[in-house]
Amino acid sequence: MFIEGRRLVDEAVRSKIRIIECFVSEDLRDTKWLQSIAPRLIRISELPEKIFRSLADTASSQGIVAIAERPKNYSLPDLPLIVEGSLPLVLFLNELNNPSNLGAVMRTAEAAGVSTILVSKDSADVFGPKALRAAMGAAFRVHIAVDVDLDDVVRWAANHKLLITAADIGGNIPYTDVDWSTPRILIFGSEAHGLSEQHLKRIDEKVVIPMSDDVESLNVAVSVGIVLFEARRQNANYATLSKIKA
Repeated sequence: MFIEGRRLVDEAVRSKIRIIECFVSEDLRDTKWLQSIAPRLIRISELPEKIFRSLADTASSQGIVAIAERPKNYSLPDLPLIVEGSLPLVLFLNELNNPSNLGAVMRTAEAAGVSTILVSKDSADVFGPKALRAAMGAAFRVHIAVDVDLDDVVRWAANHKLLITAADIGGNIPYTDVDWSTPRILIFGSEAHGLSEQHLKRIDEKVVIPMSDDVESLNVAVSVGIVLFEARRQNANYATLSKIKA
């Protein structure tokens, strides 16, 4: 992973991500902060500002970038289910190909209390620079499985007795009418295409966010936030929920 900026490097260190190499600009002034994280960094190389800028991915990288190992990518069979202290749902993101949206969804999901996220094939790279910046550390901490196929998710959900719920513009159940204490897979499709008719036939229930008639759709990260924080509201005591057994 290419991690850029003080805050994101901080998040990586706090999340115990293994940093392989770190590059800092010679203009980085906060040596006290750098010394505080140095024990977790295998190697720190100082670069002239001009060379550092050619390495950085943004115009304002705060003078530090790091190369780090990616967190474990789980396969469905060894994926931790809904862990104790989290919402009783697994989030499945189908073909989200905008990395900034994908990162924002992960950040929102972690804030709401989701512990496990599945990401389909033909989605953006969860650990790409843009997605990492938008996720603000969430990608380092939640359990993630990538390149997941919907058919495999359907079988996995059946094996673990999880309902399959999709957010869809054509849904017939307002999201506020759902019992979010029931363990489930919650699926969001891409903003551009949503879920195909073939996919929707595999879904147990379709929920909708009621909107004004003149509005066609919501940004996917906003939609995820609306639904997940309703689930969190209903599970006010979700920290006491028992872990679902495999």
